Amino acid sequence: MSLARLWAMARKETIQLRRDPRSLGLAFVLPAFMLLFFGYAISFDVRNIRMAVLDESQSQESRRLAEAFLASGYFEHAGHLSRYDEIDDVLSAGRARIVLVIPPAFQRDLAAGRSAPVQVLLDGGDANTATIAQNYAEAILTRFTVDALSARAGTRLALPVTAETRVWYNETLESRNMIVPGLVAVIMSIIAALLTSLTIAREWERGTMEQLAATPVHRLEVVLGKLLPYVAIGLIDVGVALLVGVTVFGVPLHGNILLLGVLTLFFLVGALGLGMFISAAVKSQVLATQIAMLATYMPALLLSGFIFTIATMPIVLRALTYIVPARYYVTVTRGILLKGVGPHVLWPQAIAMVLFATIGLGLAIRVFKKEIG
Repeated sequence: MSLARLWAMARKETIQLRRDPRSLGLAFVLPAFMLLFFGYAISFDVRNIRMAVLDESQSQESRRLAEAFLASGYFEHAGHLSRYDEIDDVLSAGRARIVLVIPPAFQRDLAAGRSAPVQVLLDGGDANTATIAQNYAEAILTRFTVDALSARAGTRLALPVTAETRVWYNETLESRNMIVPGLVAVIMSIIAALLTSLTIAREWERGTMEQLAATPVHRLEVVLGKLLPYVAIGLIDVGVALLVGVTVFGVPLHGNILLLGVLTLFFLVGALGLGMFISAAVKSQVLATQIAMLATYMPALLLSGFIFTIATMPIVLRALTYIVPARYYVTVTRGILLKGVGPHVLWPQAIAMVLFATIGLGLAIRVFKKEIG
């Protein structure tokens, strides 16, 4: 392999890329746009749950209970109901996610020391929100019960067992801290494969492959030379994405940035090699783009652990995740950014991405042919 020919191929690809506004937009504008858009659009934080209240007690204690829900910051007022049969209309129309029903004897039962039941009705159409809202409601009712017992006893009571919890690695439980590192992996999976899926197919469609075939350049030099500019672009994109994540979204950076750069390089080489393999195999830019999207977008989004926890998937899908490179890179970005872990933890992911890079690059070299025929 000649370094001069390799450099000439890299320079040729860079000039072609510079003259193609669509590829430049795909390389630099689209990743930043996707990160900002999905970073703001996707959130697992459940707040401002709309709550309606049916207060049949109309007492000081019932108002205090309703105010405890609203003061928690998790619920917002969606109106008062006057009759029980209004509940179905409110929940079915989506005007409220939860309805708090306080019976007429609520204050009287509390004053007499009896159990004072209340009813919490939830819209289960969104099971995740309903489950979280139920947990919030139970916590608020527990605190309200302790306060009521303390007021009746004239002293501050405590529960027999209390939990002192501490969250590690994402102390504020902000979903963005989990989403943004995963987004970097998903976006780069898609963009890297799309970028190189156009390279060799473009040579065939523009008729320049004949000129390339007449040169003494080896196919290894062609593939590596075409790959180098996109590796540089990918590293720049990841750097910009991390900068945006830390400065705009407030994602912490606890780990070694050099380790992240090395593992990112392996991941990018594999993803770019996959795109080049597709480009060499189909020789059509449109078809190569479609196959690259199909091979990267859905697996990276659904089977990488970015949104859905892998451990809860059916066994068949869990097995499929092992061949999805984004699975390993999501673990790497979250591990280094949020937890600050090092090679002693991430070595399985490192080995997997080295294999991915080797296979992706090997397939691209094997499939690419300079011969015209």
